[in-house]
Amino acid sequence: MSTTRTRRAALMAATVTAALVLAACGGSDSDSGDASHGSSHGTSTSPSADTAAAHNAQDVSFAQGMIPHHRQALEMAELAADRASSAEVKSLAARIEKAQDPEIKTMTGWLKSWGEEAPEAGASMPGMDHGSQSGMPGMMDDGDMEELGKASGKGFDAMFLTMMVEHHEGAIDMAGTEKAKGRYAAATAMADDIITGQTAEITEMNKLLGKG
Repeated sequence: MSTTRTRRAALMAATVTAALVLAACGGSDSDSGDASHGSSHGTSTSPSADTAAAHNAQDVSFAQGMIPHHRQALEMAELAADRASSAEVKSLAARIEKAQDPEIKTMTGWLKSWGEEAPEAGASMPGMDHGSQSGMPGMMDDGDMEELGKASGKGFDAMFLTMMVEHHEGAIDMAGTEKAKGRYAAATAMADDIITGQTAEITEMNKLLGKG
C-alpha cells in the first residue's frame, strides 16, 4: 500500500512540474507527422490454419498481457478527446487509438485460434494482482486512472503525458520479452512495431513535457 502511495506521489510531482513546463511553453511545434505508431502495426493478417502450430507459451502470454495493457491506453486516450487542452496531446491520443485498437482485435483473434482465453474488457487475467496489475509493467492503478479522469486542461495534458510515457515504457518491456522469446512470427513482428512506434512517441511526449 505504501509503495503505491509513494509511486502516485512521485507521479503527481512529475505531473505538476510538467504542467508548469507546458504552461510556460504553450504549444511547441509538434512532430505529429512522424511515423510514430506506424501503419505497419495493423498489417498482421487474420489467423490462418497454421497459426496454432507456430506459437509458444510466450506468444500466448504476450497477447494475454498486451490486450488489457492496450485497453488501458485506449481508455486514457479517450479521456484526452474531451479533457486535453493541447492539440498535440489530442493528436497523439488519436494516433494511439488508431494503432492499438486494431492490435487488440488481431491479438484476440490469435488467442481464439490457439484455443486460449482472450481477456474480457475490464477483467484481469488469472494470477494478476488487480490492484497493482503486477506482471504488467507500466499499468496505471485505479487511483491513477481516477486522478486522470478528474483532471482537465493543461493539468490533464501534463498528467496524461507523464502517465503515458510510463505506460509506453511498460509496453516496450513486454514487447522486448516477446521479441526475445516468442515463436509466432506475426507476434514478434507486432512486438517490433510496438517498440519502434512507442519509442518514437515517448520521444515526442518528452519533448512536449520539456524533457526532450
